Amino acid sequence: MSGLEKSLFNLKFTAKQLNRQAAKAGKDEVTEKNKLKKAIQQNHPDIAKIYAQNAIRKQNEKVNLLRLGSRIDAVASRVQTAVTMRQVTGSMAGVVKGMEGAMRSMDLEKISAVMDKFETQFEDLDVATGYYENATSSATAVGTPQDDVDRLIGQVADEAGVELQAEMTAPDKAAPAKAMEEEREEGLGERLRALRG
Repeated sequence: MSGLEKSLFNLKFTAKQLNRQAAKAGKDEVTEKNKLKKAIQQNHPDIAKIYAQNAIRKQNEKVNLLRLGSRIDAVASRVQTAVTMRQVTGSMAGVVKGMEGAMRSMDLEKISAVMDKFETQFEDLDVATGYYENATSSATAVGTPQDDVDRLIGQVADEAGVELQAEMTAPDKAAPAKAMEEEREEGLGERLRALRG
C-alpha cells in the first residue's frame, strides 16, 4: 500500500468517524429538546433555558462535524482520483513499452494486440480524467450552488408535507434556462438517433 493509498484510507476513516460523531450529536440534540419540552411543561424557565442552549450547541456541533466530514470526503475524492491516475499512467507506460517491442519485430498480430490494449488504457484514462475534472470542479459541499441547496430543501420539505418559511424558499430563476437546455439536448438526441438509424 503506497503513501497515497494510506492517506486515502485515513481520510475515508476520518470522514466516517466525523459522520458518526455528527449522528451522536444529532441524537444528543433530540434528547436535549425533549428535556427542554419537559422543563417547559413543568414550568421551570431557568432549566428550560439551559436545555435550549445545550440543544443549540449540539445542533451547531452536528452541523460543524458534517461540514468537516464533507470537506474531508472531498479531499478523499481528490486523492482517489490521484491514485487512479497514477495506476492508469503506469499501465500506459507498460503499453508504450509493449508497442516499442512490437514495432521492432513488426509482428502484425502483436502490434494489433498492443494497440487494442492501448485503446483500452486510453479509454480508462479518459474516464479517470473526466472523473478528476468533475471532482475538482465540484469537490466540496461548500461550493454547492445555493439554488440547488434551496431546491433540495424545498423538495424534501414537500415530500415530508412541511411548509418552509418564506425566507428559505426563493423563486426558481433558472427554470426557463433549464427548459431551453432540455429542449436543445432533446433535439441533439433526435439528431444523433437519426444519424445512427
